[in-house]
Amino acid sequence: MNLPFTAEQFLGVFRDYNLAVWPAQILALLLATWCIALALGGPTGSRLISALLATLWLWMGIVYHGVFFSRINPIAIGFGALFVVEAFLIVRAGILRRSLRFQARRDRAGVAGALLMAYGLLVYPVLGAAAGHGWPQTPSFGLPCPTTIFTLGMLLWSDSPTPRHLLVIPMLWSILGVSAALRLGVIEDFGLVVAAVVAAVFLLPNRARGAAIVSH
Repeated sequence: MNLPFTAEQFLGVFRDYNLAVWPAQILALLLATWCIALALGGPTGSRLISALLATLWLWMGIVYHGVFFSRINPIAIGFGALFVVEAFLIVRAGILRRSLRFQARRDRAGVAGALLMAYGLLVYPVLGAAAGHGWPQTPSFGLPCPTTIFTLGMLLWSDSPTPRHLLVIPMLWSILGVSAALRLGVIEDFGLVVAAVVAAVFLLPNRARGAAIVSH
């Protein structure tokens, strides 16, 4: 299937977004850093972490997809709706039902989560710059691909079974993002498939074991 836009148009959306919303990118990075700091302090900040993650997904759905990406891709309105749904699901799971308890972990899942978050925050922009996607034509943090990677990493720091439905939209976006990366040469987006696989390996079996424990 051919994409309804060129690589130049795609990168142009990032340029328009970055110039229009600056310095919101700094705020997005601060929100992510706040999430990590709260998790390092134990599970007491879990509801706030959920609120911060939901804010990022709501921003991406409304501002990026709804306002900017939809200019070159009409399907972006549907993507935006899915991102808003993900924000609602995070609020329901983490705030209303309190079924997400975030804290830094030293096991394999915790290390994998830390690596994914580091990739989304630090490695992703470095790879982008190396590939020629320098400012302002870069997918800055607060945009879907690096933020999806970060979110999956943060979910790996949940010490409670992660509801499976929270993974559906991030993993779907990971597949779509890698498809676009193959066609448009956005090499930093290949981290999406790694994030999706790692999350599936650690979170889906843990969810199943958690359900078994509860049932007994």
